[in-house]
Amino acid sequence: MFGHPRVRYQRGYRMPRMRDMKPPQFDYVAPASVPEAVAVLAERGPHSRVLAGGQSLLIELRYRTARPALVVDVNRIPGLSDITVDDGSVHVGALVRHAQLERARFDDPLAGLFRQVAPYVAHPPVRARGTFAGSLAWAHPASEWCALAMALDAGIELDGPSGPRRVPAASWFRGPFATACLPEELVTGVRLPRPPAGAVAAFAEHRRTHGSFALAAALVMLRVSEGRVDWVRVGLANAADVPLRAVEAERLITGEPPQPDLLAQAAARAAAEADPPDEPHAPAAYRRHALATLVRRCLTRAVETAGAP
Repeated sequence: MFGHPRVRYQRGYRMPRMRDMKPPQFDYVAPASVPEAVAVLAERGPHSRVLAGGQSLLIELRYRTARPALVVDVNRIPGLSDITVDDGSVHVGALVRHAQLERARFDDPLAGLFRQVAPYVAHPPVRARGTFAGSLAWAHPASEWCALAMALDAGIELDGPSGPRRVPAASWFRGPFATACLPEELVTGVRLPRPPAGAVAAFAEHRRTHGSFALAAALVMLRVSEGRVDWVRVGLANAADVPLRAVEAERLITGEPPQPDLLAQAAARAAAEADPPDEPHAPAAYRRHALATLVRRCLTRAVETAGAP
């Protein structure tokens, strides 16, 4: 990580003094089941944080932007580290690491997209510990996985005192680092609808250095049938305060032959849907230009992979 990822969202942010660079004291508990974890969170939820991969939580503890009284370590809970595929969806458990998705080999187009995206997530040590569901729970606008979840209509599964529920990605992201998860709830997994057979994927990202957060990123999944695009999803990362699905760009090319001029128009439309903030290393106009370029590359690559003329 380069710098603190919350700095741009906090007005008047002051870099901590050296004596503040150590985590604050907290209690620790490691429940052995989901019901046990839910019971702990129901009792102390507003003053607790969940530890899964911990790659985001450790940063917040170090900079003391998080000062939980209790850390709830869910790594001992069985059954949360599995990727399961059924007829209609792919289920990613809450403890599935980025590295597992980097090696995904199940029979579905999503596996190919996972393998393309995962290497862009930080560095190998982070991918070995960090989790897919944890990225969605942290909700960083530049997160590749958040953009994927938004584009593919993922459902985030939660368990809490009122029982399990599922929140669609479109309702999950409330803003930078803000989600629909209640303090007493635990994320148990993410369910992604399976793309249609024959769908292909492409991903592209622009960042300042290897392992740093994306200045802009785009992913595309589409299917070409009888010379026309009959299904397409376009996701954007770091294009606004929340991940975006470029629905207007999707509408523009759905049902049409994927000609280069049309793909360029769709890329420009996707960039126009974005609302990126100005930053020292990436003004809004620069990021929109980058997004248009990345979407065009992804669309072109996906069409070529699909073997469209």
